[in-house]
Amino acid sequence: MKSQFKVLIVDDEVEICYLLSRILRKRGFEVNYVNNISDAKSIFDSFSPSIVFLDNHLPDGLGVEFANYLKTHYPETLIIIITGKETNLEQAKINGATEIIFKPFTSDRILSVIEKHA
Repeated sequence: MKSQFKVLIVDDEVEICYLLSRILRKRGFEVNYVNNISDAKSIFDSFSPSIVFLDNHLPDGLGVEFANYLKTHYPETLIIIITGKETNLEQAKINGATEIIFKPFTSDRILSVIEKHA
């Protein structure tokens, strides 16, 4: 696994951000997180993440729609949708999501998705 990757977590559940951050930092990833799409857009250029974990239901929009923005502006970014609610899987893939992980998830699931695609 390429631990030099930077990872951005976009989730409005702070507990999910902490959990994912802990899992990824233990593996040597540089991690940052925000709680909405607006903040994600603001931090993206300065942080330059290789991987984005993106919740689908955010206070200011849907992750699957933001995935389309990311794929258009940052085509090399690996986009992983994380969701606990019903999600249009086909639309998420069309919009650029590489993978979808359903909550609750395990650290093994998170790491295996990264290994599979990174």
